[in-house]
Amino acid sequence: MKNYFYILFLMVQVALAQDAFKEGNQNYQNEHYQEAITNYESILASGKQAPEVYFNLGNCYYKLHKIAPSIYNYEKALVLHPNDAEIQTNLDFARKMTIDDIKIVPKVGFAKLLEDITSTYHYDGWAWIAIILAFVFLGFFAGYYYANATQIKRVFFSGMFVVLFMIIWSLFAALYEKNRIAEDRPAIVFADVAPVRGEPKISAPESIILHEGTKVYVLEQIANWKKVQLTDESTGWIQEDAIKELK
Repeated sequence: MKNYFYILFLMVQVALAQDAFKEGNQNYQNEHYQEAITNYESILASGKQAPEVYFNLGNCYYKLHKIAPSIYNYEKALVLHPNDAEIQTNLDFARKMTIDDIKIVPKVGFAKLLEDITSTYHYDGWAWIAIILAFVFLGFFAGYYYANATQIKRVFFSGMFVVLFMIIWSLFAALYEKNRIAEDRPAIVFADVAPVRGEPKISAPESIILHEGTKVYVLEQIANWKKVQLTDESTGWIQEDAIKELK
């Protein structure tokens, strides 16, 4: 009986989320952006996540000229759907509204190459690819087992090894991407003005002033201070409530 209750509960939740998404889209079309934000955020509050929801939220905040929330939600959408051209384009537009112009030091080497390949999909995407390939592997195995001709058996046997290699690679990519995302702690500055200091205390001298929408990476935390790294690889301490992590 409990199982039926949980299934019914999930079905209701999915239906409500779909209704909220449609209502949000309608509000967006009617330029009722704040109402659309309420619709989309109700979906996230229910525990559902989808790149479309974050993308639409980013669009709403962008229309309202709220820089930090628009960038934050575009970044969240990009985590779930990497390399999406439309999300990246809108994110670039939102970034043009930021004040800070911090140099980006490009990553190089094998680690960067590996990251470029594995970040093609979210780790959930790689996991699904591995599952699909597992069924393909079973198909090749069945073909090998039931084939009578030696030549056909060789084709299926070779295919099994190719698919097996692809499964191993997909699993590796999923684990690598999951660990990379777990270790990488990007955050967006939400405060209008956020001083970065040399030490985690208010009396420490300011090394740089950041403004809303700037992206930083959290390295560690002491009390209500977080040590962050900027895209130019400089570091400093910023108050916890000035930024919002993307996780």
